[in-house]
Amino acid sequence: MSRRALAEKRPLILASIVAALAFYYLRWGPWPEIYLIPIKGAAVGLLAAYLWLRHSSPDARLMAWAFGAAALGDMALEITTDRTVGGLLFFAYHVMAMGVYLRNRREELSPSQKATVVAMLILTPLIAWTMPADRAQALNMGLYGLALGAMCASAWASDFPRYRVGAGAALFLLSDLLLFAEMGPLQDSVVPQVLVWPVYYLGQLLIATGLVSTLRKRDPELRLVKNG
Repeated sequence: MSRRALAEKRPLILASIVAALAFYYLRWGPWPEIYLIPIKGAAVGLLAAYLWLRHSSPDARLMAWAFGAAALGDMALEITTDRTVGGLLFFAYHVMAMGVYLRNRREELSPSQKATVVAMLILTPLIAWTMPADRAQALNMGLYGLALGAMCASAWASDFPRYRVGAGAALFLLSDLLLFAEMGPLQDSVVPQVLVWPVYYLGQLLIATGLVSTLRKRDPELRLVKNG
């Protein structure tokens, strides 16, 4: 799809991508953080609006609320160095997203798919628990990792397109693992600073577009916008 077609048919997606790129590049410059906070929130916030406006099903609406919580979490992480509020908002995102995926479970999983689901459920909280250099944070990280792993596993086991929604959830998982590593083995590395945002945003973009595309094909009568 050309940029002109994207602007005409999916303006919210285009605006979201612009906001995501703007935040990524402007944060390396002299811009005050106060100006970057709403730009960061707009990237996923516009995806929430896209989910809400493109389909009126309960799944689309619940995922829109989840993306709204994630957008607030993105901003909270910029406002304070204390990650508690941001972590709680993302915990809410995982719970709501998991509700959507569990309502759309795939009837059968192959052995490799089952193994992937189990690995996500078990290894994610374990890795999260081992990452922080400050062991006082280990329990909180482990509990958050449990919700993160459950969200990703349920997305992988859902009947939404695995190469869009499943892959998007896996990218979300990777971005959070990089954040965990920034609290431990990658404390002095620029890798998390460079990779976390683009990996996370790409994951969210894949989830939003994959979910809307699937729901609009399943329930065309619930479409709210002609194009899309």
